[in-house]
Amino acid sequence: MIGYQDLQGIGITDKLALPTVVALCSVALGKPTVSTLAVLGEININGTFIKVDELANALQECMDSGAKKVLLPITSAADLGTVPPELMGSFHIIFYNSAEDAVFKALGVE
Repeated sequence: MIGYQDLQGIGITDKLALPTVVALCSVALGKPTVSTLAVLGEININGTFIKVDELANALQECMDSGAKKVLLPITSAADLGTVPPELMGSFHIIFYNSAEDAVFKALGVE
């Protein structure tokens, strides 16, 4: 079973959300995602990753939802300094640098 939540309440956008890519690959391959994983990030139409807006708020929502691991685009690494240390200590952060990398890591395939 796949659960998908729009934690930021954005709705439909002109970008492709990485959680959608991961969910589609998970279904197609019949392989579940890593337990307690939250996937953050978006890709625009030309394939460029977009950093997560308001990273601290997004991570707080992940924690409130019970996530223990967070898959985060490498483009958001520079914003980690804006996240309170006690919040950062709540997760195992896993960076990805491509859609394929995100899917492999989300499905536990290295």
